[in-house]
Amino acid sequence: MGERRGPLREIARPFVVAGPSGVSVRDRLKGLTARDEEVLRLVGAHLGRLASRDLARRVQDGLGHSTRTWAERKRELTVESSSRWAGSLTTHTHDQWGLSRRAQHQHLQSLEAGVRMLRHRLSLPVGEKGSRGRPGGYRSRREWFEKSRRLAVLEDRYERVRSAWAAGRVSVVRGGRRLLHQRHHLTAAGRTVEEWRAGWEAARWFLTADGESGKRFGNETVRVTPDGEVSLKLPAPLAHRANAPHGRYVLAARIAFAHRGQEWRDRVTAHRAVAYRIHLDAARGRWYLDASWTRKDLPAVPLEALRAGGVAGVDMNADHLAAWYLDAHGNPVGAPRRFGYDLTGTAPHRDAQLRHALTRLLHWATTTGVTALAIEDLDFTSSTTREKHGRRKRFRQLISGLPTRSLRARLVSMCAEAGLGVIAVDPAYTSRWGAEHWQKPLTITHRKTSRHAAASVAIGRRALGHPIRRRTALPPHDQSDRVGHRTAQAGPSDRGREGDRPGVPGPRTRSVRAERGTRNAVDQNAQHRPGRSAEPVQITLSPQERLDAIPGLGARPFGPPGTSLPDVG
Repeated sequence: MGERRGPLREIARPFVVAGPSGVSVRDRLKGLTARDEEVLRLVGAHLGRLASRDLARRVQDGLGHSTRTWAERKRELTVESSSRWAGSLTTHTHDQWGLSRRAQHQHLQSLEAGVRMLRHRLSLPVGEKGSRGRPGGYRSRREWFEKSRRLAVLEDRYERVRSAWAAGRVSVVRGGRRLLHQRHHLTAAGRTVEEWRAGWEAARWFLTADGESGKRFGNETVRVTPDGEVSLKLPAPLAHRANAPHGRYVLAARIAFAHRGQEWRDRVTAHRAVAYRIHLDAARGRWYLDASWTRKDLPAVPLEALRAGGVAGVDMNADHLAAWYLDAHGNPVGAPRRFGYDLTGTAPHRDAQLRHALTRLLHWATTTGVTALAIEDLDFTSSTTREKHGRRKRFRQLISGLPTRSLRARLVSMCAEAGLGVIAVDPAYTSRWGAEHWQKPLTITHRKTSRHAAASVAIGRRALGHPIRRRTALPPHDQSDRVGHRTAQAGPSDRGREGDRPGVPGPRTRSVRAERGTRNAVDQNAQHRPGRSAEPVQITLSPQERLDAIPGLGARPFGPPGTSLPDVG
């Protein structure tokens, strides 16, 4: 017999994923003159220095930050820029500090999990096997010694991070830590010192302006008119370079957003807030303008309404998305679909592959007529550590390579545009139970169902509220029963549907009179089945004992031959 597994964990309820809270579009600034580029570089470098200084002061304040210190920083920045530029600088600094704070907390949790796992495995004897999903001891004394040294390193690192977290100190790099480390690996990155320096300076510039509702065209700092004219308010030290009244500089380039252009034009015409960001792609030498705004008009569709039209269960894997359409009753319809992608290469290549796969998935889902997609609520942040999976390096790399967050973010935003909802389900046991209950039944002569396709069926059934397991087997043939409808199937909202079979009024077989089968419907030991303690025993009664069983006669003996018995009705 196999090893006895522990109890199954509680399955979380499916929920509807909230739609995107904002929109961002981009267009290239074409036709810039040499003077335009010079002004943009000067403004970006000047505001970038102010942003670095303000971020350093915010980090120094730590947990002692307050609205008073925020107002003081803004007043100091206003002297060297303007009130609106100062507001954008302080807001961006506050958001950057908060993001670093959350990342520090996640790093602290990862270190704590690693230390806990190392202590557990070091406490076990060498060579002991694990049980119930927990790893055992290390294989050799040498590995035990190496892991004890790693435990000391992680404990020291954990204490340093914990003390920084308690003091409110964070580590922030304006321009990106990856680009900073690239300075020491220029050969591997394929860059020269001059190219790296140009990208580093461009990444540290600041040309971001927050929008203001009620102001002209939704933004007074970087103003974009409905016909595409771009102008920006120059900081006080650069006001002499203005080519328009009130210290403004108008660029020669015009923009026209190809995507969501009409929606953007409606907002700026109604003077609703729109945030803008101007940045330079140093590798290509191109300037871009990003426009973003919040969306609060998305309707909240309830879960029951999304279930009414069926769902498409989607299982995410390392190289493809497996999908299957399920109707409202949880039955797979049609054939499974596979949407492949390649996650090797550069980040833009991986992003394009993922976007292309999701586009094909949404086109297929639209043709099936579903109202929602069902995905797993995956989070592998605590499952990629080397302490948990030990020497399973390829498995750790596989988990780390799955784009769970980017796929979910892109899927939610793309589904909102396609008019589809997204239902997130608990990922527990979907692959195992899908292969156990659905892989073999869905395999036909000319099509072999994969484990991933069966998992997509399990995901879809869980999103619909149905149990993953299939309908129980029908009763077998015997002398008094024939195969009929199985009455043990319960609805998705019925309580106790995984429990005992409820009693059914009326006769269950032709050999049992009415109201006999209901009494012992749950007690299987009290039913007439071979091998049970309550199995009926055939008893032969004499004529006298049969008369004794008739009410009113009692123990009256038989008379002599020819004597007639009284009429008993």
